[in-house]
Amino acid sequence: MLGELSAHFEMDTIDWLLMALVGMIVGMSKVGIGGFYAAVIPIMAFIFGPKASTGVLVPILIFADIMAVSYYRRAATWKYIRQLLPWTFVGLGLGVWIGDMIDDQTFKNVLAVVVLGGAAILVWLEIRKLKEIPDYPWFSAIIGILGGFSTIVGNFAGPVMTVYLLSMRLPKTGFIGTAAWFFFIINLVKIPFHLFVWKTVTWSSFQLDLWIIPTIILGAVLGIQLVKLFSESFFRQFTIAFTVLSALLIFL
Repeated sequence: MLGELSAHFEMDTIDWLLMALVGMIVGMSKVGIGGFYAAVIPIMAFIFGPKASTGVLVPILIFADIMAVSYYRRAATWKYIRQLLPWTFVGLGLGVWIGDMIDDQTFKNVLAVVVLGGAAILVWLEIRKLKEIPDYPWFSAIIGILGGFSTIVGNFAGPVMTVYLLSMRLPKTGFIGTAAWFFFIINLVKIPFHLFVWKTVTWSSFQLDLWIIPTIILGAVLGIQLVKLFSESFFRQFTIAFTVLSALLIFL
């Protein structure tokens, strides 16, 4: 079966090693070490192409989501999830509509602009050191639409969601738990679009994803232990720094 999958996706040994690395990074990112996720998008795009890679990645994300919500199931702040979800669905719809009409290069450029915009907002908030939480309906609407669009276009809503949750001044476990439940719901909603609209999730891609599960588990276990070592202030600084880095990487 492994040989058939390699032939079907034209993958060599290096590609499989990169996929194993992707599994570890996704596992770590879902339990709190989210900054490393920036490397996933260019790796997956290198192996499968920008658009096709989104369908291969979604089941991997969902399995890691299950691990994250299982561990942080009581840490979520559902108020913020409820505020974001309706607008996120709007962004998902826009992403499906626009993404089905553009080529891979334009797809990549749109994603880069979205991520850089989110990073710029986050840096601006930190420079100004705003103490007031921007818990306004318009702020939730903007973040929700951007997050929905970027998650369907490139599975890269993490920086946008980071802007929102850090702005809400959530503690470390609250940040991770809220993000875990939010993305678990969103990634499940995305599956029908990838199956029936873009047709980027197939039986072959799902079989490939199954081979990556052990590395996802390894990454999640490692990530949980690392998060325990982070102080609240270091966790925030670490997350901000790697969000900016992720924006630059996807742009380049």
